[in-house]
Amino acid sequence: MAIEPAGVSLPDNTPGPVPASEPKSTGPGRNRNVLRSVIDHSVTGLSILATVVVLAPLVAILGYLLFKGFSSLNFAFFTQAPRPVGEAGGGMANAIVGSGIVLAIASAIGIPVGIGAGVYLAEYGRNGVFANFVRFTADVLNGVPSIVMGIAAYSLIVVRQHHFSAMAGGIALAIMMVPTITRTTEEMLATVPGAVREAALGLGIPKWRTTISVALRTASPGIITGCMLAFSRVAGETAPLLFTAFGNQFWSVKLGQPIAALPLQIYIYAVSPYDEWHRLAWAGALVLIVLIMASVTLVRIFAGRGVLKGNS
Repeated sequence: MAIEPAGVSLPDNTPGPVPASEPKSTGPGRNRNVLRSVIDHSVTGLSILATVVVLAPLVAILGYLLFKGFSSLNFAFFTQAPRPVGEAGGGMANAIVGSGIVLAIASAIGIPVGIGAGVYLAEYGRNGVFANFVRFTADVLNGVPSIVMGIAAYSLIVVRQHHFSAMAGGIALAIMMVPTITRTTEEMLATVPGAVREAALGLGIPKWRTTISVALRTASPGIITGCMLAFSRVAGETAPLLFTAFGNQFWSVKLGQPIAALPLQIYIYAVSPYDEWHRLAWAGALVLIVLIMASVTLVRIFAGRGVLKGNS
């Protein structure tokens, strides 16, 4: 028989009682977990469904435009002006250039004015009477139909000049851009923390320099997005240009003369009874959508890399 040394105990290898398994949770706690899981999966499914609903029209439009317009694209479409009725061929080169000119005028006028108004509302006006009037005006202009904008520009500019012009078209589109850019700029500047401004002011930097170098730089991604949203909205407008730029079947880059534009050319070709012009209208619509998407994508890429924010 083995003798245990004093003060030393040998390990007990006798198997002990097996612990009973914990009972599965039942009652209100389990029901809440099941309900929470069902709600989580339901909301996730609804979010995915909403995303599909948003993307489906864009995919359908692009697919149909590719189907109808891609076969009509050729080198002549981008290099030649429209041909007379009955002649095959021709293109929309003058309309592409004209759209670029009109949109450049609109952006040069609308973007600075819109950003300036948004800066005033967010940094200086705040809750003043005049600031509230500017906000109300911007909100109303956002809902005004484009054809009303065109009639107003026709009465204020074209009638006084006694002729249509690219400048009149650019001003009409600029007026449509201003409300969107103004409200977007104000909202984006409102998201900049007040501590950031206070830190700059505490260093002795003037308020105007703080607004430009700190507040605007911090909110620049959102402001750029608002500018591109306004640009995309006016790029395909036809009604304002019917009353201002009027259109031109020939090459023209003069700001004081009627000028061609892609939306105008597409409209003229689409309502015509000629199959050849219908084919070119589909091609023009495809090119217009691609140009808008390309410009928005490039600006977002540059903004994401900091090129438009002044970063290296």
